[in-house]
Amino acid sequence: MQEMTEDERLVDALGESAFRTMGALTGIAADAGLSLTQLRVLAILRDRRMRIGDLAQHLGLEKSTMTGLVARASAKGLLRRVPNAEDARAVDVVITDAGLDVARSLEAAIRESLLPLTTRLSVGERGELRVLLERMLR
Repeated sequence: MQEMTEDERLVDALGESAFRTMGALTGIAADAGLSLTQLRVLAILRDRRMRIGDLAQHLGLEKSTMTGLVARASAKGLLRRVPNAEDARAVDVVITDAGLDVARSLEAAIRESLLPLTTRLSVGERGELRVLLERMLR
């Protein structure tokens, strides 16, 4: 069997970390009665409001799909639609207080689930990893 190149090993490690992360996030969302996409929407809207179209584009979804996701989350009391202050034709999506409470509890669950993946790293290595991931994802 041929030994893997450094690039192949990197891609393999990225894939495995993505699968573990997605598995954890999917389970956390399901435990809260949410889809993974609804979890992402709550995380995005914790500190901002966005137009439905912009939110859909940010997530790589069709606007009609986003409208349905927002409607379901609104029915659960997690989000609400409000008129855009600058454009009367546009609608913004905002997180409710209940949605913010759910987002905060999910954030804690995510931290508890994902931080153990880094226990073999020193504090300095964790910081390095964060900086590298942030640079990679920019």
